[in-house]
Amino acid sequence: MNKLRSLTVTMVILVIIIVSCKEDDPGTKIFDMDYMSHIYPENFVGTINNQFLVLTPGSTFIYTGETEEGTERVEVEVLSETRVVMGIICVVVRDREFLENELIEDTHDWFAQDKDGNVWYFGEEVDNYEDGVIANHYGSWEAGVDGAQPGIIMLGNPVIGLQYRQELYSGEAEDQGEVVGNNESVTVAAGTFNGCLKIKETNPLDPEVLEYKYYANGVGLVKVEIIQNPLETEELVSFNIK
Repeated sequence: MNKLRSLTVTMVILVIIIVSCKEDDPGTKIFDMDYMSHIYPENFVGTINNQFLVLTPGSTFIYTGETEEGTERVEVEVLSETRVVMGIICVVVRDREFLENELIEDTHDWFAQDKDGNVWYFGEEVDNYEDGVIANHYGSWEAGVDGAQPGIIMLGNPVIGLQYRQELYSGEAEDQGEVVGNNESVTVAAGTFNGCLKIKETNPLDPEVLEYKYYANGVGLVKVEIIQNPLETEELVSFNIK
């Protein structure tokens, strides 16, 4: 084989290899479509110690932000009580949301961590308030009830580009997450945090909604950006981790 022909064959082989690699590239990766295959009690542990979402009983977090309606404050407390959902023992986290110092929402969320460090979200009980009294429970759902399935609120191995389902109650709760950064620097009232994880959150039920959440190692959620006009942010102002 002469040199010219040999060079041509080599170039053709290289082109085939490059094209093949591109065809095999899956692009954005999804954590696991078969989420329910993970939901067995033996796959879960008794504590939540994910580096980006530590939920130990007694820990508290306070967030504030400015909205079109006024000043919003969210008080989060990891309770000592638990809730069994689909046979899984979940940690209960209480979120109370205030608008101009008036309680508008009181929620109890249920989380559990699997052996791989993924923190799963199993549902929530929501009390929505108007004028100081409970108006409705809109937003409530429970995995295993009425076709609802759990999702992942924090990955054990948050690789950039990885997409995952955060919840699934068809037509009611369908938030999705995607890891878009892992070395962000964030400054909020509670301090400056480096090496933060950045999560993009979307909802197919409301395609216009776009949020970015920032999680600090050893602390958890430190900032939320709601992409709209005007931009709304919610930031951590104080925390106490037990």
